[in-house]
Amino acid sequence: MHNSVIRVFVEPEAPEVIVPFSELEMSHLSLSEFRESFPLLLQNAIEIYSLHVDCKVTSRYAHTVITSRVVNRANESKEALFEVELPKSAFITNFSMTIDGETYPGIIKEKKSAQDQYDAAVSRGQSAGLVKSTGRKLEQFRVSVSVAAAAKVNFELTYEELLKRKLGKYELLIKVKPKQLVKHFQIDTHIFEPQGISALETESTFITNELNNALTKVQNETKAHISFKPTIDQQRKTPGLDDTLLDGDFLIRYDVKRSETAGDIQIVNGYFVHYFAPSQMPAFPKNVVFVIDTSGSMGGKKIRQTKEAMKKILEDLNPEDYFSLVLFSGTVRLWTSSLLQATEENVERAKRHVETISAGGTTDINGALQKAIHSLDKDTTAELLPDQSISMIILLTDGQPTTGETSIDRIQRNIREANEGKYFLYCLGFGFDVSYTFLEKMALENGGVARRIYEDSDAALQLQGFYQEVAMPILKEIEMKYPDNAVLEVTQNNFKLLFDGSEIVVAGKLGNDVDDLPVEIKAKGVRGHGSHHASELTLKEEANIREKEQVFQHQKYIFGNFIERLWAYLTIQQLLEKSASADGEQRENLEAQVLNISLKFGFVTPLTSMVVTKPDAQEVANKPTEAGKSEQIKNELRVLLCGRVGRVVKQSDRSITIETRIMINVAYNYVKKGEVTDVIALVSYWC
Repeated sequence: MHNSVIRVFVEPEAPEVIVPFSELEMSHLSLSEFRESFPLLLQNAIEIYSLHVDCKVTSRYAHTVITSRVVNRANESKEALFEVELPKSAFITNFSMTIDGETYPGIIKEKKSAQDQYDAAVSRGQSAGLVKSTGRKLEQFRVSVSVAAAAKVNFELTYEELLKRKLGKYELLIKVKPKQLVKHFQIDTHIFEPQGISALETESTFITNELNNALTKVQNETKAHISFKPTIDQQRKTPGLDDTLLDGDFLIRYDVKRSETAGDIQIVNGYFVHYFAPSQMPAFPKNVVFVIDTSGSMGGKKIRQTKEAMKKILEDLNPEDYFSLVLFSGTVRLWTSSLLQATEENVERAKRHVETISAGGTTDINGALQKAIHSLDKDTTAELLPDQSISMIILLTDGQPTTGETSIDRIQRNIREANEGKYFLYCLGFGFDVSYTFLEKMALENGGVARRIYEDSDAALQLQGFYQEVAMPILKEIEMKYPDNAVLEVTQNNFKLLFDGSEIVVAGKLGNDVDDLPVEIKAKGVRGHGSHHASELTLKEEANIREKEQVFQHQKYIFGNFIERLWAYLTIQQLLEKSASADGEQRENLEAQVLNISLKFGFVTPLTSMVVTKPDAQEVANKPTEAGKSEQIKNELRVLLCGRVGRVVKQSDRSITIETRIMINVAYNYVKKGEVTDVIALVSYWC
């Protein structure tokens, strides 16, 4: 085949460099192959001489401050880049830069009012500070500033999050990626849990035996301190070289002690939070219909991982559970006419059937879900399913509906009307070709949640992990009741299901002149493991407000009115969830409430932006949504490369420029293929 060439122009006195492959071929290269084709060494004189992560966790609410201090060792101005990856559930609350003793703070504004400033910065070819999606658990904050020769800059970023309990543990994730050796590097995490800490563990993707000595843990009844402080020699990957071991995830997992009461209530400055996570309770039997996409786009690795995960999930079914399989492409196939009990024989039979699955054809999501609902309806009417069982549908798909009913709005309406709230629908979107907004709204309208499954080597484990989260429903129809005269405002306090290993969190504002807070929890459970008999559960508790407030007095781990901020955080998250399944005026009202609370408490949410005024530029930080990722990627690449044909990269004494259009197209192709999710890191490497 005849190939055109990509020409990389150099200065007149240097010869022209020819890259012997076409743009189309370049888009199909692996990232490592592409990098090898351009062995350009980026000379960076910006030194990070101090990087400190300080995290305070008080009653599951985490407040993290990342401080980076850099110096320009060159004899000319250089661009200093500050990059932080933070959890998707976190909200940025503050950012500032200190240059030559002057601090430039971040100001949180309504998104539309910040847009004009953002567009102006882009049109001038200036970089923009963006919060962007970079992976399954993380978003990226990025900002850069010009630093004079020998000058120093301090960056400080603050974010907050409520740690969610999954599979019996809270998880705090800190991304460690300095990209160079750091003289003063430290992670300090302080945890204070008034209930008492029952378990504590750390895990890292990069800590070696040499780095173990840099990790210390100190724990007593209610407090824990985890410190990670490696020296430069301990950070070094290869003796004598400047490559660093610090590249990956630093995880802290813990749980708290619980008594068999109506949960734990904590109070600070007129706000309360109520945690409820009962333990050692029997689970309801469940009826599960697995709806699996077998269309052509699921071919290859996806279908192999799906089959691997399904066989493990089938093995994890409880003997009293009932299950069935719906496989769909352009046609819909119901494995058996009725759901089967998860006996050893039936599970083995199902595993053999799963092994025969192959991918091909189009995608009829509407027909598949209608078939699943009809199957549950038929067996329920015929009284073939256990009394007091929980029925759920778990959909796994990787694409858009392409046959049968293809209108997303009509599919959502059809499923909502057919289901009538009878069965919980969980939607798993495999990869980025599927419309996550479509799946999320459909799941929320039917009592479930949506989750993205990432096209990584551990996709099968992701599928199994999600199933384990919903495998043990222990309570249903949970109502957390607080007296109207004692509580002025409260977050969501009615819940359809509670799963073993998870937790219900309710927060609210107390009325004036209230001495006690009575709490009553009503729910339905089952009497024993394998039982089909329901039990009515009523739990009561009364919290003395003065006694509860004393728990948090004089605690060094406390940051401000943390329960008030927890209430605001939780309220925003729940309003955003409601708005995802709302339309028209109702959605506008919900978003208006989110905006007001975000501005009042200083949270960067999907409806606000942080504007950072720095010398000669405006920076804007946005919190993205899962939807619209492709367009977001294109825009970010254009922002990064706007106004320049290519960025100068040094190789010996020659300056080489790479055509911007090629870089955008090639980087975008990598992202489409799922090989690269960290677009900014990729372009930064090339630029």
